[in-house]
Amino acid sequence: MKIWVAHEYGSQLLRAAAAPREAVVEVMPAPGELPSDPDDVAFWVPPFLVKPEVTAITQQMPKLRVIQLLSAGADAWTGRVPAGVTLCDARGVHDSSTAEWVVGAVLACVREFPSFARAQERGEWAYRRTDELAGKRVLIVGSGSIGRATEARLAPFDVEVTRVARRPREGVHGVEELPRLLPDADVVVLLVPLTPETRGLVSSEFLSHLRDGALLVNAARGPVVDTEAVTATARTGRIAYATDVTDPEPLPPDHELWRLPNVFITPHVAGSVPGLWRRGYTLAASQLRRFLAAEPLANVVTDGY
Repeated sequence: MKIWVAHEYGSQLLRAAAAPREAVVEVMPAPGELPSDPDDVAFWVPPFLVKPEVTAITQQMPKLRVIQLLSAGADAWTGRVPAGVTLCDARGVHDSSTAEWVVGAVLACVREFPSFARAQERGEWAYRRTDELAGKRVLIVGSGSIGRATEARLAPFDVEVTRVARRPREGVHGVEELPRLLPDADVVVLLVPLTPETRGLVSSEFLSHLRDGALLVNAARGPVVDTEAVTATARTGRIAYATDVTDPEPLPPDHELWRLPNVFITPHVAGSVPGLWRRGYTLAASQLRRFLAAEPLANVVTDGY
């Protein structure tokens, strides 16, 4: 069986993770750099962050049966996978790194680190009191594995966490309850996948329910937030906004969000850490073993989730 991966390092990691010997592993770093005929590729691990046009190569893979992503989100692939191909995301691979980013962004904004960094660049001793995270009410929108990892890392900071998911269950509110829950939250963390239901979830109406002084944190996908709406709201100074993702992405250098003092932006780096490759390709090797043994695959994407 032929498997394509995006990195030579990935090929090494697959072997280190005891990938099945039947697997012939080849490196395909980009659609224009095919290592061999794609006709007999059965299992593909594409690059970490891809644009939708990369999915077009699947039309040259008639024997493809599994696409194992290295990303937690599958929005670039949903609706573009040929019939008979199973799409699997990398649920669990990014839990620790994305949760770390969320906690770091929340702390940075609550303690005003970006403002102090700008003062440092000016050589200014800008002493003042800041807010604190202790005692804050945190609303986590997206109660999957990353949401649970984020909650675990927030626990030592003496916060009160409320969970929201698309469907209610014990201890988790449904997304339809957001208008009632948002006004009580000091911090709102977005960790939902991008689907037709979540696209534009954070609209002007959503933002109108946020209390003055609230912090909105986007570690999901850029289009989950209406960029025009969040820019207009942040412009007033009524809320603060921290985001690792934007719409469009990259954010144009002349966009107003860059210049707003209450906005903190990082360039989609939450999952870009050294452990990504080890965790991602360990998952891929495990999936290969399941596939060859005709066992059910993990993390199968259904309806964008």
